Amino acid sequence: QVHLVESGGGLVHTGGSLRLSCAASGSILSIYRMGWYRQAPGKLRELAASITTGGTTNYADSVKGRFTISRDNAKNTVYLQVDSLKPEDTALYYCNAATTYGGNYWGQGTQVTVSS
Repeated sequence: QVHLVESGGGLVHTGGSLRLSCAASGSILSIYRMGWYRQAPGKLRELAASITTGGTTNYADSVKGRFTISRDNAKNTVYLQVDSLKPEDTALYYCNAATTYGGNYWGQGTQVTVSS
C-alpha cells in the first residue's frame, strides 16, 4: 500500500505560480513512477506531468514550459511547480503513484483555482 498526501493548492491570479507537494508513505520502494493528474469540472482526469524513479519526465503539451515536476527522494516527496498559470489550469490536482506490483494509488487532491 502507498499513501499519498497532497498540499500546496490555492487561489491565484492569471500568471501566478504555485508549488504542489505530494508526500508518499508506505511501500515507497515499490513505486516506479509518480505523476500529477488534474480534473476540471465536467472534464475527464488528465495527466499533467509524471516522473520515473530514473528521473525521466513527461508533460502534457498544454503545460510544457510552464510546469516542472521534480522529486526529493530523501523526503519521499514529488513536487509540481506550476508557473504562468491560466484560468484553464483551474482543476483538482491529484497525485498518483504506480508500483512494480501493479498498484495504482491516488491522493485526495488539492484544488488549484486561477482567476482571470
